[in-house]
Amino acid sequence: MRTFESELVCDLECVNTLARHVGHYRGKMLRPRLVLLSAMAVDAAWDARAQEVETLAAVVEMVHMATLVHDDVLDEADLRRGGATINRLRGNEAAVMLGDWLISHSYHLCASLGRQDISRAVASATNTLCEGELLQLANRNNWDLSEAVYFDIIGRKTAALTAASCRLPALLGLADPEAADAMGRFGWELGVAFQVADDLIDMTASDAEAGKSTARDLAKGKLTLPLIRTLAQASGAGAAELRAALDVLAGSAAGDAARAQATVQNAVARADGVGYAAGRARERVAAACAILTQAVADSPARRFLLEKAGSVFERKR
Repeated sequence: MRTFESELVCDLECVNTLARHVGHYRGKMLRPRLVLLSAMAVDAAWDARAQEVETLAAVVEMVHMATLVHDDVLDEADLRRGGATINRLRGNEAAVMLGDWLISHSYHLCASLGRQDISRAVASATNTLCEGELLQLANRNNWDLSEAVYFDIIGRKTAALTAASCRLPALLGLADPEAADAMGRFGWELGVAFQVADDLIDMTASDAEAGKSTARDLAKGKLTLPLIRTLAQASGAGAAELRAALDVLAGSAAGDAARAQATVQNAVARADGVGYAAGRARERVAAACAILTQAVADSPARRFLLEKAGSVFERKR
């Protein structure tokens, strides 16, 4: 993406070196693809605003890259996209500043559109994202976390940006307000499903399969849907044993980590926590597809968006 690369150029080579490294985090670029496909879906003549659409795509990707850099600091992760994280290479200080630099550049680039409403929409999504992370931090080691709060967390920290990715093109004047709001709802539901699937990867995949550090959620005391379901189903001595095992894995109690891990895995298997979480995510995918089908006319772009939604569980990384 030329706009992305041209924006992230500095006269300091030490900054450029970090920017080039974080460029490897871009992967499949889900969010910029959503921007492009959403633009195509809401208006067949979108190419008249192609440069503005590309700018929006670069903006949301920069925000996303910043969150990945900051997340690796919060999770003390060593691996991202099969390579070392910035915090592993250069320490937390450099990672925090690089993440801030990426967010700053996203706002700088967004301002070039000269559209205050779009700038405020990007800022609002970023604010919501940070609120989600803070809500998650406030609930670390909370083994009583409810599904409602969990979905609030992932909605804010993940779905807010995917919703913006789908809604922002319509704000360029490519669609009416009702279609714009519908595209935002589509992106929100898709983002929630995507995050549940990502949480399942953290629980079930190896580092090599995922291309990043896994099993970090429990190590940081963060409950995800499979365990929320499992805890809700547990009772008596089994519940007490499970909570004690979670304390060990989160580092808040001494004990045999391997035994604790086995206790958690067995409990999740008995409760079919993974299957339950996958089912809830599929419900959100179905809701997203229904919203999109009603919001915009059939087109190759709409069909591709529906295909992207349906492939949430095909990814391993």
